[in-house]
Amino acid sequence: MEFLRSVVPFHPMPVISTGTVVLRAPSMSDFDAWSSLREQSRSFLAPWEPLWPADDLTRGAFRRRLRRYHSEMRDSTGFPFLVFTTDGMQLVGGLTLSHVVRGVTQSCSLGYWMGAPFAGRGLMTAAVRAVIPFVFDTLRLHRLEAACLPHNAASTRLLEKAGFTREGYARRYLCIEGRWQDHLLYAIVSDDPRP
Repeated sequence: MEFLRSVVPFHPMPVISTGTVVLRAPSMSDFDAWSSLREQSRSFLAPWEPLWPADDLTRGAFRRRLRRYHSEMRDSTGFPFLVFTTDGMQLVGGLTLSHVVRGVTQSCSLGYWMGAPFAGRGLMTAAVRAVIPFVFDTLRLHRLEAACLPHNAASTRLLEKAGFTREGYARRYLCIEGRWQDHLLYAIVSDDPRP
């Protein structure tokens, strides 16, 4: 295990700030704001996410989520961020870099969610654009991938505005809302122009 630690670089979680949003790692002190926003946005988010466990919005489930996040951060396999407004530090959503693969791939996957009251304001586009330099310049990855449901026009626009290119179509790719659904596949690579 000590050998693996020396091969996999450790990357501390940064605080990423733009003129619009601030991204930082979640902590237990975020539970009340996170659970409130997720509950308030449940019907808005449900069509785009896996089914929520019955206890998903409990303090215990959030604590388990944080433990998983800390394990992924320690192993440099995942990097979770909460997204806040710069004016007032109000929680608006979340963004996760997951499935970090080294070796010949040098890639990771992007996932994100936006609270219903904040949708359509460009905040998640700003957050995705802000995390791209972390992926390519800090983590030194080559490729950032994302997938979205074909009928999710807002997510398609977001990815394209952030510089992603549509690369394909994956049949029954992810289990969303309790059933396997097709997804559009997007990616941006390190030498693509950045918007």
